[in-house]
Amino acid sequence: MRPRHAVIVDDERLARKELRRLLADAHTGEVHIVGEAASLDEAARLIQATDADLVFLDITLGRESGFDLVPLIGPDVEIVFVTAHDAHAVRAFEVNALDFLLKPVDPVRLARTIQRVTPERRAQAEPAGPLGKDDRLFLRLDDRRAFVRIADIVAIEAAGDSSLLHVAARPSPARNSRSLREWEDRLPDRFFIRIHRSTIINLDHVLRVEEWSHSSYLVTMRGLAEPFSMSRRYGARVRALLG
Repeated sequence: MRPRHAVIVDDERLARKELRRLLADAHTGEVHIVGEAASLDEAARLIQATDADLVFLDITLGRESGFDLVPLIGPDVEIVFVTAHDAHAVRAFEVNALDFLLKPVDPVRLARTIQRVTPERRAQAEPAGPLGKDDRLFLRLDDRRAFVRIADIVAIEAAGDSSLLHVAARPSPARNSRSLREWEDRLPDRFFIRIHRSTIINLDHVLRVEEWSHSSYLVTMRGLAEPFSMSRRYGARVRALLG
């Protein structure tokens, strides 16, 4: 198993030293530190110059924000956020093997993070909890990454083993690696409901539901030009939830 090649980005030297020590004490076989950086420019240059595929990224870097590093690195580099914020504020970063660590870093919590960022051990990691309507996810959308509020997801369509996300204020759907079933397991079922074997919608964005034939309805969503087809199998529950 090839270890992940990681960069630690933190403007505090002692914080970088402590995280390096924790990784060296228990995770040398899974994570190899290829460098450290104290600023965004330094981090971007270091990641580009090495074969790093993992970044432990402090959210607050003096007057800089760690979030501003995200557009500067490739989509194949995964990020573990390090923050002094409480867990509720950052719990939605847990998506697509991304994770967060609270300062001071707890060795037990770090071990769970290593499970999530190590492909061979990812299946053993504790499943992420259900998402809330007001949570934000840090997602790969096509070839970019962005923060998306759960409430802003209008609909999700199956696209083979991945999915297409329709997000409010985005002009077109974007591909994400998660399957429709994975989304169904994580999204709050009070607001998100399957209307077809290949479609999940957010009830808060429904404009109208119209009968289309003896076996189906048309569901028009706010901001989308084309309605979705809904079978009568799902229609009764949707209409009941919409009141």
